[in-house]
Amino acid sequence: MQTILKIDPTDNLIVALQDLRKEQRVHWNDEAYVLRSDVKAKHKFAIEDIAPGDIVSLYGVPVGKATRPITRGEAITTENIKHYAAPVSLDDVAPYDWQQPDVSAWQQRTFKGIVREDGRVATANYWLVIPLVFCENRNVQRVTDALNDALGYANNGLKNFARQVTSAGALNDTRHLPFPHLDGIRCITVNSGCGGATSDSMTMCDVLAAYSDHPNVLGVTVFALGCEKARIVDFNAALAKRNPNFNKPIIYFRQQDWSSEEKMMQDALTETYNAIREAPVAERQDVPLSHLKIGVKCGASDGFSGISANPAMGEVSDRLVALGGASGLAEFPELCGAEGDIVQRCATRELKEKFLSLMKNYEHVANFFGTTIADNPSPGNIADGLITDAIKSAGAAKKGGRAPVSAVCDYAEPMGESGLSLVCTPGNDVDAVTGLVAAGCNVVIFSTGLGTPTGNPIVPVLKVSTNSALAKKMPDIIDYDCGPIIEGTPLADIADGLFEKIIATASGTWRTKADALEQYDFMLWKRSLEL
Repeated sequence: MQTILKIDPTDNLIVALQDLRKEQRVHWNDEAYVLRSDVKAKHKFAIEDIAPGDIVSLYGVPVGKATRPITRGEAITTENIKHYAAPVSLDDVAPYDWQQPDVSAWQQRTFKGIVREDGRVATANYWLVIPLVFCENRNVQRVTDALNDALGYANNGLKNFARQVTSAGALNDTRHLPFPHLDGIRCITVNSGCGGATSDSMTMCDVLAAYSDHPNVLGVTVFALGCEKARIVDFNAALAKRNPNFNKPIIYFRQQDWSSEEKMMQDALTETYNAIREAPVAERQDVPLSHLKIGVKCGASDGFSGISANPAMGEVSDRLVALGGASGLAEFPELCGAEGDIVQRCATRELKEKFLSLMKNYEHVANFFGTTIADNPSPGNIADGLITDAIKSAGAAKKGGRAPVSAVCDYAEPMGESGLSLVCTPGNDVDAVTGLVAAGCNVVIFSTGLGTPTGNPIVPVLKVSTNSALAKKMPDIIDYDCGPIIEGTPLADIADGLFEKIIATASGTWRTKADALEQYDFMLWKRSLEL
């Protein structure tokens, strides 16, 4: 196994693949370097003397500027560099020519999807229960829990453990599943809908409409209070905007119309059960891979994210685009520093302008609240080698592969039916996954170097590790290990395995670890201060 890696020939930084000691001599090609400080695995050291104000580069792009003299062989830290991203001008953008990958081996492959009446394809089949305001969160959860318990979808593992600890005896966990075509009843709880900016309530309606219209949703039960900002009429308007032909079964309950909460809950449960019983049976069938719409996301990232899992995800993204499928790249704060490459890949000037406008607006809001997009890296990111936002972004952008950008979508807007879409979301794990699903992704691929359990209520989230140590340490949250890339396994081989895992997930034959843990995360982006 190599001890170091120079990612791009033009870089003046090298990545440590193992912990390196001060005075240790390491080699890259024919060049020898004597380390002037300890360098932890995932961190970087300079391959030349760098003067204050000079640019430091990684992945072939500027990722910072020196704040003091840095000697050859010295580790890069927050004490000697600061964030820097090269300015972008539309007038200097060179034409982009993409050489799409050979996908002949995948051309005839299929997955077992659920084809809806309108031709869209689902990767799962859920009845969704949603509130239009936080006041209804409890009612939403009660109906969902009661139906899942009664129909055999509940996971009583922790409850049974608690009963063992307290000697109360195990619960009956017999699963009879009267609706085998249904994967369960899922709910969403919210922290919006009233009491804040009207724009946040309307955005919430847009996102809930997108989830209700998602192919993975069979039908919807909606709870409202009656005096909230996000009214039923607003939600219906958002539904009509999202899909003028929306025709799924949908049931409404407005609590202020009822004198008895218990009677409302009983009727809500009964009507939801009857609607599920009357819904058409959704059976899986073979469909082309072009019906896959993946979202690519990274979180709890480390210094290996940009050289293992993210490039593997990018390779799969490119293959899927070449097959006629769709991929969505989110997390706009983690494109800060990668704008030049992204702009070059945008298919039209209109797309370039929309992307830069969204980035500028994001920065403007951050500045208003006394910060910048560059404040995105967390302490955990920094401790594991992502010293500046530009370093983090350069690696994060690898998830999107090299395909041209065919669509740029603001938050809650639908992504393209094919090709690579940029989906404007925060970098926050749950907000970003929530946004990718609202855009229309039917599988989310999520890389992590430090470990995070993030999931979603209606779309499978496939968790990919950047290093094998994490896969061994947290096997209950990791679905696929990209760590062997660090040890020398060809990226293409790891991408093959990842693509197979995606197909199995979309076909329902692989249950993601997040789903098994019932990690059904949902968080709305309040467009104020989230990086």
